[in-house]
Amino acid sequence: MNIIVCIKQVPDTSEVKINRETNTLIREGVPSIINPFDLYAIEEALRLREQHGGRVTAVTMGPPQAAEALKDAVAMGVDDAVLISDRAFAGADTWATSYALAKGIKKVGNFDLVIAGKQAIDGDTAQVGPETAEMLGIPFIAYIRKIEQVKDNAMVAERMMDEGYDVVETRLPALITVVKEINQPRLPSLKGKMKAKGLKVTTLSCKDITGDENQCGLKGSPTKVVKIFPPAPRGQREILSGTIEEQIGFVAKKLKEQALI
Repeated sequence: MNIIVCIKQVPDTSEVKINRETNTLIREGVPSIINPFDLYAIEEALRLREQHGGRVTAVTMGPPQAAEALKDAVAMGVDDAVLISDRAFAGADTWATSYALAKGIKKVGNFDLVIAGKQAIDGDTAQVGPETAEMLGIPFIAYIRKIEQVKDNAMVAERMMDEGYDVVETRLPALITVVKEINQPRLPSLKGKMKAKGLKVTTLSCKDITGDENQCGLKGSPTKVVKIFPPAPRGQREILSGTIEEQIGFVAKKLKEQALI
């Protein structure tokens, strides 16, 4: 069973910076990590490989530094790593990102399943998974919390819902996004770290994936960020001090003044 895991290198949430001229994230020189939800996708791919054999390939689109995220995936046990990187991809929204990923996945070829985390913590859109599946022309299922069975080019899985879960079946190849309830990601092994250290990541340019530059990056993005601003403060704020009883009394008094109690 050949599995492709789509991962993303994201800025550490405590170090997010914005380029005020382009309204895009500044990634150069900022500490980065593998998108936490993608760790569950990597783990599930490795478990499926252990059960059914085959290979696991990690794929990401990003700047050259994103190769470090791929090496971290290899340290966890992934077999191969592919970086889709080109200046033409800069500033891509979810649609242009999905286009590049789909073209890159087709270039890798020979896959039975594509797995990704449910969303990235920097954008939180959860759009790249379904858009990539649409561009690949394969079925898509979101929020998978358990894979029950893979057999005869089909998969049965549990999809998490607001109340309970659905049991769904799909033909393969397919693309799924997983939630954290699906497993507990493993730590990198010493053997994996040694392999990752000497790994030469395969890099594919826009030309390599036969991409149309007019559909990549800012050119191919139908959505644009036109303004970034902090939320306007609402109402007055007061910091309470004193004992718990004094603070409770103060809040009760304020609520009475506002005729709320």
